[in-house]
Amino acid sequence: SGGAPRRQPDEACAVPDSITFMVPKKEISMVSDMGKWKRSQAYADYMGFVLTLNEGVKGKKLTCEYKVSETVEKLLDLLDTLDRWINETPPVDQPSRFGNKAYRSWSAKLDQEAEALVAAMLPADRCAAAPEIAVYLKEAVGNATRIDYGTGHEAAFAAFLCCLCKVGALRVDDQLAIVFKVFNSYLAVMRKLQKTYRMEPAGSQGVWGLDDFQFLPFIWGSAQLVDHPTLEPRHFLDERVVNEHQQDFMFLECIKFINEMKTGPFAEHSNQLWNISAVPSWSKVNQGLIRMYKAECLEKFPVIQHFKFGSLLSIQPGKT
Repeated sequence: SGGAPRRQPDEACAVPDSITFMVPKKEISMVSDMGKWKRSQAYADYMGFVLTLNEGVKGKKLTCEYKVSETVEKLLDLLDTLDRWINETPPVDQPSRFGNKAYRSWSAKLDQEAEALVAAMLPADRCAAAPEIAVYLKEAVGNATRIDYGTGHEAAFAAFLCCLCKVGALRVDDQLAIVFKVFNSYLAVMRKLQKTYRMEPAGSQGVWGLDDFQFLPFIWGSAQLVDHPTLEPRHFLDERVVNEHQQDFMFLECIKFINEMKTGPFAEHSNQLWNISAVPSWSKVNQGLIRMYKAECLEKFPVIQHFKFGSLLSIQPGKT
């Protein structure tokens, strides 16, 4: 695809040394504020980050070779810690089936520790950014009041990673590791949270949404499959194909999780995905999912009203 030259994430999002970090806050309080979000530097940076990673993973398997930097290792340790805390915080007996209250204890632990966890992965001269960046990590694991999780929380995790790029903790050659290692480990922890504490889907569109909980792995996962010699979109309806290839492709891993969690005909419980299986090529699927993500997630007030803005992801109008 022609058009503008590809920006590298480091230059696309490096922040000046003189920046004053701030604790992010909500800026979108009513539907009429949505224009401010779409024009913001934060929207441009966030979408640029998602699309840069999308280009980076095109045609690549989860099992391919790539560099794993020290920051990536630290992020994986952080996610391991969150995972361990789930084991240490078993669900409690309660009358209602959904929204186990033990999740609140797990979440409170992250609230206490997040800043220290984030500080540990920042370059020495960027430690002042920890309180700002930690907010996105805390927002990325679901809501403790409602005990729910959805695409807004997922977006907070992508924003968290975007901020780490902006302060130079993650770099352009970390792209594959960001998606294949870090984001994939994040997904595993979120699935474990969802199962363990029976979390509700946040702002779910039910059968008309793409998935109860996630969106980004379908975008990046479809990019991985672009120009695959044998796998076509129609193949993901075949459980045998899914089981055989899910360790290589994020998209199929997501389908496998849905198959495990839902019963009944696929066309009924996951209608949007079923429709997508009829699209002729993975590049068309990928483009369609990016459009759908903007329309169904990033341009929906119920999702974006929770998004927080600071110095790294700024509500100020973007430079056009």
